[in-house]
Amino acid sequence: MPVHHAACSCGQLSAVAQADPGRISICHCLACQRRSGSVFAVQARFPADSVTIQGRSTAYVRVGDEGGRARFHFCPVCGDTVYYTPEAQPDAVAIPVGAFADPSFPPRHVSVYEERMHPWVGLPADIEHHP
Repeated sequence: MPVHHAACSCGQLSAVAQADPGRISICHCLACQRRSGSVFAVQARFPADSVTIQGRSTAYVRVGDEGGRARFHFCPVCGDTVYYTPEAQPDAVAIPVGAFADPSFPPRHVSVYEERMHPWVGLPADIEHHP
């Protein structure tokens, strides 16, 4: 059984996923750009019953570009987002791939909201591309 450990910068908030991710996606939506502080965000989705959370979090409900809502949980000490729960997928927990700090983490499957992708970003052709 694979085990993936994610944590915030200070280590106070962590998530352990005891499963392979069902989906790993790159999102170029404006909400993810703001949330991540980068030109896109990469996240892995796991079955909720495979994820154990430890530590305190502060939550913020973010509304995405198309109106979907997700509850983002971040560390009240260092501010890093460690996980979120999409309202439309109550049985899933999404974890930003950077929170794993693991260069061997599995690669992405899909790229979404590409109409908002910065023109200088290049992505592999072997993944699903969605405007």
